[in-house]
Amino acid sequence: MSSQQKAYIYATAAILSWSTIASAFKISLRYFDYLQLLFFASVFSVIVLFIIIIAQNKLPLLKQTTPANLFNSIFLGFLNPFLYYFVLLKAYTILKAQEAGTLNYIWPITLVLLSIPLLKQKIKWVSIVAIIISFLGIVVISTEGRIMTLEFNQPFGIALAVGSSIFWALYWILNIKDKRDDVIKLFINFIFGTLFIFIAVILSGGFDIISVEGLTGALYIGIFEMGLTYFLWLKALQLSDNTAKVSNLVYLAPFISLMIINITIGEKILVSTITGLALIIGGIILQQASDRLLVKKPFYRR
Repeated sequence: MSSQQKAYIYATAAILSWSTIASAFKISLRYFDYLQLLFFASVFSVIVLFIIIIAQNKLPLLKQTTPANLFNSIFLGFLNPFLYYFVLLKAYTILKAQEAGTLNYIWPITLVLLSIPLLKQKIKWVSIVAIIISFLGIVVISTEGRIMTLEFNQPFGIALAVGSSIFWALYWILNIKDKRDDVIKLFINFIFGTLFIFIAVILSGGFDIISVEGLTGALYIGIFEMGLTYFLWLKALQLSDNTAKVSNLVYLAPFISLMIINITIGEKILVSTITGLALIIGGIILQQASDRLLVKKPFYRR
């Protein structure tokens, strides 16, 4: 089997895993408060990442962590998993899975906007058109197609789902500046992030009754959203002779996700959701095709 074939296998596994997460979030929130779900999912992700580090014989790299690295991880861990998932999961408690999951894909456009003040990037007309197209998609989803009257459903939930993209895009920009091994820095980031989440749970009143169903959902999310899937996606990019061959496959994930949402949760997928998603993805593809993206490293996030 060639390296490229292996890359496709890893990429397919990652995309299929990410496609189930919107449903996993919504189902798990039936049994856990969103903060409690986030805490246990983050704990499981730390365990998974540590196992990967051992399997890859990267334990010596942990010893090379400097105080400056730790300080950086404190801030990155605060952004992700704490702030990003705190806001995103709260959005899932308010919105339909198809809405929260679809709006989550706006982050590459948010990344472009943040690159202007943070990385001093100049924005071109193609990027402006791409941003307008993607934000039109947000409006279509948020109004369920009633764009002429602009009657937004659950505006607070919409603001949370879209706002979470700011935290992820900021995390992405700062993360690529950190030259440590990807798995090592993610592991340390998540240790600090889990600590922040634990403090938030305590401040919010502590832990409720812990159910087997809730823990199972948290375990699934910890593995297939935060831990193992990240590793699979990185392996796909490393094995591919051209990263575009696998990185472009990630656009299949949101459409597969909608089918899984319909099957597992029973949500009727609205035409406005599909239309809005197509606009969001179309804007992102246009932005990337313009070859003006702020970073030349492929996105590893769903």
